[in-house]
Amino acid sequence: MKPLTVSLLAGLVALVYFFPERRIARPPGVLVPEEPHQTNLKDAAPWEHKSYRIVPLATFSIRARVLLEERYWLGRESTLSPLDLTVGWGLMSDQTVLEQYRITRGYRRFWWQARNGAAAALKNEVITHSANIHIIPASDDLARSLARLRPGNIVEMGGLLVEADGRDGWKWRSSLTRDDTGDGACELMWVEWMRAR
Repeated sequence: MKPLTVSLLAGLVALVYFFPERRIARPPGVLVPEEPHQTNLKDAAPWEHKSYRIVPLATFSIRARVLLEERYWLGRESTLSPLDLTVGWGLMSDQTVLEQYRITRGYRRFWWQARNGAAAALKNEVITHSANIHIIPASDDLARSLARLRPGNIVEMGGLLVEADGRDGWKWRSSLTRDDTGDGACELMWVEWMRAR
C-alpha cells in the first residue's frame, strides 16, 4: 500500500474512533410536553465569577430535547460559557416535526429552515418552542457533565438567567422571553443542576 493511502486510511479510522456518531435516535412523538419555568427577579444580589459580576435576572428551569450542541475554547465569552445548547420542547421535541426542518448552528447562534410549506406555517410555534442557551456551569464537575450531552439527550437543568458584567463595561445579558429572535434572543443561563437521559 502506498504511504499516502495508508495515511488516509489511518486518518479515517481515527475519525470514526474518536468522533463516533453523537446523535441519540428518538421515536416519533412529543418527548417533552412541558414549558420552561421562569420567575423574574428584582434586586437579587450579584456575585463575582471569573472576574465578572453575575447579576441574577430570573430563576429558570427547563426540560428539553438537545437538538445541537457546540463547545467553545476561543473568544471572551468562552471564559464564562464553554458550551451552547440548542434545545426544543413541545412540537420541537417530536422527531416527526424535526425532520421537516434543517437546523444548523453558527458561532453562538442557531438557524432553522422549513423543508416544506406546512413546516413554514408553524414558524411561531418553532420560535416559541426552541432556544439557544449559553451555558455557564456553576462548578467544574457540572461543566464536565454538561460537556457529555449529545443531540437527542433529554436534559433537565435548573438555575438562573443572568447578566454578566465585565470590569471594562462589557455586558452579556440573557433574554427573558421565548418569543424573540435575532441578536440578544439567546438565554444566558447559570446552571446549578442538570439531569440527562
